[in-house]
Amino acid sequence: MPCDLSVDRLAHLLTMTGLEVEAVEERYAYLDSVVVGRITALAPHPNADRLKLCTVYTGSGECTVVCGAPNAAVGMLAPLALPGTHLPGGLTVAEGVIRGQASAGMLCSQAELGLGADGSGLMALPLELAVGQPLHKALNLSDPVMEVSLTPNRADCLSVMGIAREVAGFVGTRAKRPEISLPAGQGDIHALASVVIQSPEHCPRYAARLLENITVGPSPFWLRDRLLAVGLRPINNIVDITNLVMLETGQPLHAFDFDHLAEHRIVVRTAAAGERFTTLDGKERTLDSHMLMICDGQKPVAVGGVMGGMNSEIEAGTTRVLIESAYFNPVSIRKTSKRLGLKSDASHRFERGVDPQGTLYALDRAAQLMAELGNGRLVDGCIDVQYPLPAIQPIRLSAVATNRLLGTSFSRDEMARLLEGIEFKTQAQDADTLVVAIPSFRVDIGRPQDLMEEVARRAGYDQIPVAFTPLPAVTQPAPKLLVQRRCIRELFTGMGFAEAITYSFVHADSCRRLRLPESDPRCRQLAILNPLSEDQTVMRTSLIPGLLDAMQRNVARQTRNIRLFETGKIFISNGSASQPDEIEMLAGLWTGDRGEVAWYAKSEPCDFYDLKGAVESLLEGLHVRPVGFTRLPDEQCAFTQPGSSAQILVAGEAIGLIGQVHAQTLQAYDLKQNAFVFELDLARLMAYISDERQNRPLPRFPSVSRDVTVVVRKELEAERLLTYVREMKTALMEEVRLFDVFDGQPIPQGCKSVSLRMIYRSAEATLEDAAVNEIHKQISDRLVAHFKAELPT
Repeated sequence: MPCDLSVDRLAHLLTMTGLEVEAVEERYAYLDSVVVGRITALAPHPNADRLKLCTVYTGSGECTVVCGAPNAAVGMLAPLALPGTHLPGGLTVAEGVIRGQASAGMLCSQAELGLGADGSGLMALPLELAVGQPLHKALNLSDPVMEVSLTPNRADCLSVMGIAREVAGFVGTRAKRPEISLPAGQGDIHALASVVIQSPEHCPRYAARLLENITVGPSPFWLRDRLLAVGLRPINNIVDITNLVMLETGQPLHAFDFDHLAEHRIVVRTAAAGERFTTLDGKERTLDSHMLMICDGQKPVAVGGVMGGMNSEIEAGTTRVLIESAYFNPVSIRKTSKRLGLKSDASHRFERGVDPQGTLYALDRAAQLMAELGNGRLVDGCIDVQYPLPAIQPIRLSAVATNRLLGTSFSRDEMARLLEGIEFKTQAQDADTLVVAIPSFRVDIGRPQDLMEEVARRAGYDQIPVAFTPLPAVTQPAPKLLVQRRCIRELFTGMGFAEAITYSFVHADSCRRLRLPESDPRCRQLAILNPLSEDQTVMRTSLIPGLLDAMQRNVARQTRNIRLFETGKIFISNGSASQPDEIEMLAGLWTGDRGEVAWYAKSEPCDFYDLKGAVESLLEGLHVRPVGFTRLPDEQCAFTQPGSSAQILVAGEAIGLIGQVHAQTLQAYDLKQNAFVFELDLARLMAYISDERQNRPLPRFPSVSRDVTVVVRKELEAERLLTYVREMKTALMEEVRLFDVFDGQPIPQGCKSVSLRMIYRSAEATLEDAAVNEIHKQISDRLVAHFKAELPT
């Protein structure tokens, strides 16, 4: 097919049609440092009978090269590889000393340069060439190799013919396939061999040809050169032909030693469960009942569409060859390849889908080449066992719908021209609609949208006009939850916490590890149909298991000072027939030391009040008030330690809990150091976060503080005293805080002393002691009376 496009232009056009050219390499780039040299003098090597000292003129000077080629002669032009040249065989030329004589390069043969098969002597160059010119320029050698990245649907381009069809569309012509002229056959293949398909759902078509009197040997240079150009290693003429035809047509082939096939027949069946088979790579593999096998009359000889076996490969003494060309179910091949962990060039093509109508062409092409290059005799006839192949239905394409989707203005006839350029057949149905017949090699086309993509491809993605969606000037505010999650992240990271993102899937045993009673709603777990692992079989009903898992991983790696927080959803099941309740939660964990180890201070372990302070700072940063903490009843302490657990209250509503992790829960997670956790219901917390902010002026007058200490029952929470004082709403009292709690002598047994500090301030004048003392005495008296407290003596 004539094509006068430059390499760069061709690479651009291929890329713009969806066939991305990732790299373009010049095959003969290594010849840059190989120059045309003239031998000006010859002398015998003083220390070797078969070596000569050649004086070679390089165009810019002379150098001495040690050479053993028998045809070296004065006046001869030959390739000179200068030091640093990397030759195709893996040899790097360097200056050296050979038998005591310096050699400044290497005079090369055709075989050493990869330019021919002759390695018997130096490559004799035409005398009219310019001495010193790089060899590839002197001989006009250029063969760019493009590396094309294909999407999985473009199996048709896994061949030279497939790419050629695309290029033919650029230049307005048709790609030409190699013409096939089979030699006259002898005998009848049906009398010598047979094919039985027992699993047509896996292999709907299997074709074969037979050749006799084959001579197995090295491939000719041109065949080896074509395979090496694309990175394939030549093996022998028969195997190399199957690889060449696969590269040409995209149809993988396999050649069997016919004399190794028991009963001279092929049986296509699925494997027996547990059946074992040794593939060509020498590995024994265990098969299952879904894997397709190619067998002879007694045993398996190949994993269908993936790889052949050791027991039927082509050997040096092979004289009769059976060629296989088949169409396999792509899904079957993909599953087999994945389960066996076995990838091959054949499976890569079969699992994406080959042309079901291209089976015989590839078979005949291979038979022709084997007869020519293997000096074989073709047995007359072809076995072609067929079951119903995938049906190809015409597709109706609307020009209006196509232009609306692509943002283009192509006419119906323009679309027809674009599609016909890559061998689709079109027929106009009406002014808007084309009826398109899909070629058999385009197994990826099945609906109108696929054809619309082809129109876009053929036109060139760079030719489709760019359209920008108009954006309104008015923007919508971000969702409140998103804004608050960002604020929570900033507050916690500012306090030294790290954000954790754990899986929403947890172990089914997580509720037991958290000691949750069966009546707890968090025990209603939602099972996952296809879990990733045994540790992730149910949706989480709490964020705590994920944080404890993260703690366990960190402690196991000698990181014991940990502060983590996480926001995310939990999922409470309502049965398999209903959607689960999804609740947005916030949780945190603190374990290890209170602060970083420093030379100026001793390390101290964190405690309940450290985490409580962090939660208070968070809620204060979110402007949530009033906030309170109250003891969590022992019977409600599941994964937290009784006596070291509290409910978190906002305006009297419980929105979460905080506490020390229970020893049994720590043991369930294989943890030995104390940890403290909290969990908040973000959905409830959101109701108390206001978007409005109120400012007040800075105080003009100083504050006055007074302390009061009362002796109360030991079980009375200090929070109740603070709440009572705040609810008095005394006009001049600005703040009240707890600053000391003490029990022990001289405090009576069963009691404790609680000290509160009250801050008083007036916005209009400086307060006098007498007025403050009167107000403070009234508050103290009401405290004592309400809680039946006593003042210390």
